Amino acid sequence: MTDTALAGASQDQTAGGRAARAARPGRPAAKPHGQWKVDGTAPLNANETWKQEDNGLNVRERIETVYAKHGFDSIDGTDLHGRFRWWGLYTQRKPGIDGGKTATLEPHELEDKFFMLRVRIDGGALTTEQLRVIGGISVDFARDSADLTDRQNIQLHWIRVEDVPEIWRRLEAVGLSTTEACGDVPRVILGSPVAGIAKDEVIDPSPLIRELAERFIGDPELANLPRKFKTAITGHPSQDVVHEINDVALVGLVHPELGAGYDLWVGGALSTNPMLGKRLGAFVRPDQAADVWLGVTSIFRDYGYRRMRTKARLKFLLADWGPEKFRRVLEDEYLGYTLSDGPAAPKPATPGDHIGVHEQKDGRFFIGATPVAGRLSGSQLVALADTLESHGSRRLRTTPHQKLVVLDVPGGQVEPLVAELDALGLSARPSVFRRGTIACTGIEFCKLAIVETKATAATAVAELERRLADLVDAGKLPESLSLHINGCPNSCARIQTADIGLKGMMLPTPDGDPTPGFQVHLGGGLASTDREEAGLGRTVRGLKVTADELPDYVERVVRKFADTRTDGQSFAEWAFAADEGDLQ
Repeated sequence: MTDTALAGASQDQTAGGRAARAARPGRPAAKPHGQWKVDGTAPLNANETWKQEDNGLNVRERIETVYAKHGFDSIDGTDLHGRFRWWGLYTQRKPGIDGGKTATLEPHELEDKFFMLRVRIDGGALTTEQLRVIGGISVDFARDSADLTDRQNIQLHWIRVEDVPEIWRRLEAVGLSTTEACGDVPRVILGSPVAGIAKDEVIDPSPLIRELAERFIGDPELANLPRKFKTAITGHPSQDVVHEINDVALVGLVHPELGAGYDLWVGGALSTNPMLGKRLGAFVRPDQAADVWLGVTSIFRDYGYRRMRTKARLKFLLADWGPEKFRRVLEDEYLGYTLSDGPAAPKPATPGDHIGVHEQKDGRFFIGATPVAGRLSGSQLVALADTLESHGSRRLRTTPHQKLVVLDVPGGQVEPLVAELDALGLSARPSVFRRGTIACTGIEFCKLAIVETKATAATAVAELERRLADLVDAGKLPESLSLHINGCPNSCARIQTADIGLKGMMLPTPDGDPTPGFQVHLGGGLASTDREEAGLGRTVRGLKVTADELPDYVERVVRKFADTRTDGQSFAEWAFAADEGDLQ
């Protein structure tokens, strides 16, 4: 039989088998996905049941009137492990539990009677007054903890439920909140850190981000989604909001006939089953953007898969539907009009982290500075607010790269401010290693983590700066080299999209006692990568390193890269072309 005939026979047999199975009496139909518009709204698992029984937003009243007055032990279990997230609260990990026990202990055995609290900062936009308030809350209630996240939030730790109402009062007095900072809701809206001030900006997304936050965040109609829902919006040509890994993204460009607007992306997310978002080929005018966002979010609410939480992200629906069907449903069922076709945004020519000193369109300057892997303190935030005001700035932005961007700095204040930022632990002219390193919360506070991350990152940066100074001095390294360190497989630190991505795990040792370590991913990258297309990193079978060996490994692979790369070759390009032996 020819290959074609075999294929035809196989198709016939498959079709016949389907018909025979359908004719058998008593066989149940395929399990429903839990899509509200297809299967009805009856909950198919315990998580969906409690979400329907009481909207997560309603727990705020109980926190203020019951739990804050009677303490941690008074908290209902479903509220504690579910609805509290709708207000930015997770229980944190109890100190002293090693990573080998993460998968074996029950949640209540892992958790402490303290909370991580996530301050929602849409678009990363902060005033110095708001920064000072966050810092003061940290000093007063969070043991001076403060971490910049790669979602433009600030996270505090050691929060007691008794203090939450006062924390909310202080935040809301300056226009901040924790509303829907976690949970199965529209999470913080990523926005370009240089929105409205960059000289080369295509379109300012600030009004759109404000509109979305004011209209839809805290809306009960959108407060029960199948899973978390992430948004990214930028009008800057560096495409600085990691749009390819968000559920919905709007990327600024100029349409040849319709002017400035947005390219629409849908269905990106990482975690243990990473998928990059897809362009729908649609051009979104500024006046359409809020309705398009609402339409995509509503599709997720109505058609998203709710039966299994492991399949409940929008990426799985898009993978099954494809971009063409998704766009058709969006236009026909939710918008009521057809979007114009549009081109892709041009490939970025510059990095999107905005590190360094840059002139604004008004002649003043913005300064991008980095701590080490996002780790700061409340005291530093208060001191930073004071420092910025003393140099003429009252605005700053957080970034999706665990950095800070200070806005509106007068020309004569740039160098004095750069020096004072450095004294505060924020470098505007960092080493390539400090610039490119990010890390998730890790085992210090996270109940899902297996290994330590923040201290590991700080040690790695210090060691690499010392060991590889000769390569830097000789100009053998690129401007940016990303090292992303994650404490578990869930990829909060975007390991698959880094030059060197590290996934935390426990590794065997000769004496049989597991030790913290990492699986290595190499050569990932998103919009600002030098590779032709954004892509996920390469894994090499058996390539794992212990936490103690991490600086040795990174030094070894970076030296091999510097010695064998071709002219102009990026690390990502080199990593995909290299023999496995060169990557060990």
